Amino acid sequence: MRAFAILKIAVFSLLFFLIPLNASINKFIISDDVVIDARTAQKILEIGSELKSKTNVNIYVYARTTLGLDKDIPTKEKIEFIKKHEQKISSKLEKPYVLMSIALEQTHVNILMSEKLEKIIDKNDILNGYVVPLLASKDKNTLFTKVSAAVLNGYDEIADQIAHANGIEKLETGIPDSGKTAGTIWKVFMYTLVLGGILLYTFAVLRSKKK
Repeated sequence: MRAFAILKIAVFSLLFFLIPLNASINKFIISDDVVIDARTAQKILEIGSELKSKTNVNIYVYARTTLGLDKDIPTKEKIEFIKKHEQKISSKLEKPYVLMSIALEQTHVNILMSEKLEKIIDKNDILNGYVVPLLASKDKNTLFTKVSAAVLNGYDEIADQIAHANGIEKLETGIPDSGKTAGTIWKVFMYTLVLGGILLYTFAVLRSKKK
């Protein structure tokens, strides 16, 4: 029994180590109902903190499973609601800022920013080249894994564009440019696989001891 107790402590300690930061205490993720993987949240904090220290620009993420809208709401009303919702959120952010907004059930993704950043950041390029393709990809990854990949991919590209505009060639915490999209999916998948494996192992050990 003592050995089993030690094993449980070791397993849960390892799990705690692998999740050093939950999105709920990440100053750059202002809302997240467990949409974003904890390791992705950690990487966002690292990139966001470095960019903030070097350029004074804040990049925020607002990710929700749903905004609570009725599924049958007319498209015009949905767009108007989301627009007002995003304006309310952005009005409380520290400037200069960039806000990546995602609502899964409303199939909505958007990037808002301070006026001074509009000539620096190519919103359409980021959404169409770094975010939407990952969300729409047809593969075996779960939707939430793809959301984490898309958010991190878009976040990193936003940070890169701001850094370059400020004469910074490369962020130390950024994702390597080579194979950026595929690499991000793989990283998030591996994080999820490792965490899932530990949980399954813990469950198997506890179950075997009950027999």
